[in-house]
Amino acid sequence: MQNSWQYKAAINSTCHLIRQYLELKSVGPKLVPFFKTVAIFFVLFGQEERTSVFFCVAKCLPVLSLVAFVLLHGMSLDECYRYSRRILTGLIFSVLGDIFLVWKHSFCNFELGLLSFAIAQTMYARAFGWRPLKPRSGLVFLTIGVLVYSYLQQYLSGMMVFLAPLYMTLICTMAWRAVARVEIYDDLWTWTKLCGCVGAVCFMISDLVIAINMFAVAVPGAHQIIMLTYYAAQFGISLSVVDSQADELIRVQNDQ
Repeated sequence: MQNSWQYKAAINSTCHLIRQYLELKSVGPKLVPFFKTVAIFFVLFGQEERTSVFFCVAKCLPVLSLVAFVLLHGMSLDECYRYSRRILTGLIFSVLGDIFLVWKHSFCNFELGLLSFAIAQTMYARAFGWRPLKPRSGLVFLTIGVLVYSYLQQYLSGMMVFLAPLYMTLICTMAWRAVARVEIYDDLWTWTKLCGCVGAVCFMISDLVIAINMFAVAVPGAHQIIMLTYYAAQFGISLSVVDSQADELIRVQNDQ
C-alpha cells in the first residue's frame, strides 16, 4: 500500500515538473524582444549612464517589452485578471520612474522617480497579496530594511529623510509578499511564483546599490549591477503573470 502511494506521488511529481517545463517553454518566443532590448542597452550604454533622450529610450525599451508581454497574456476587467492588471500598472509606473531618473539631477525629478517606483512597489505588493501571511519572512525583511536605513540615515538630508524610510518600507513589504507566495514542498511550487520571488529580491538589491552609491560611498561597477538586477527584477515579476488567471480564479472561488 505504501509503495503504491509512493509510486503515485512520484508520478504526480514528474507530471508536475513536465507541466512546469512546457509552460515555461511556451512563453519563450514572447520574451525575445525583452532579451534583444536588454542586449542593445548594454552594448550601447553598458559602461555608464547618460543624460539624453536616446539613453532614456534604450533604458525604457526592455520594460516596455515586458508591458507588451503581460498584455499578450490577456487583459480585461474580469476579476481573474486582477493580478495581471496590477503587475501591468507597476511596470508602467516603473517606466515613468526610469524616465524621471535619467534626469534625476533636475528639479524634483529624483523625488518624482522615487514616487513612481513607490507606486510600482505598492502595485506589485497588492498583486502578490497577503495570503499566506508568513510573518517570519516579514520580520527578516523588516530587519534588513531597518539595518539599511540605519546605515544610510547619516547621509540623508532634506525630503530624503522622510522619503527613504517610506520607500524602504514599501520595497521590503513587496519582497516579503513575493517570498511568502512560494511553496517549496510537494507539488505546490510553480516556476512563476519562484520567478516573482527572485525578481522581488533583485529589485531590493538594485535599489540598495542605488541608495549606497548615490548617498553613501561609490560602489564599483554600480551601473552594471543596478541595471542587471533591475532588468532581472522586472523580468521575474512579469513572468509571474503566466498562470495568474488560474490562481485568481481559485482565490475568487475560495472567497465565495
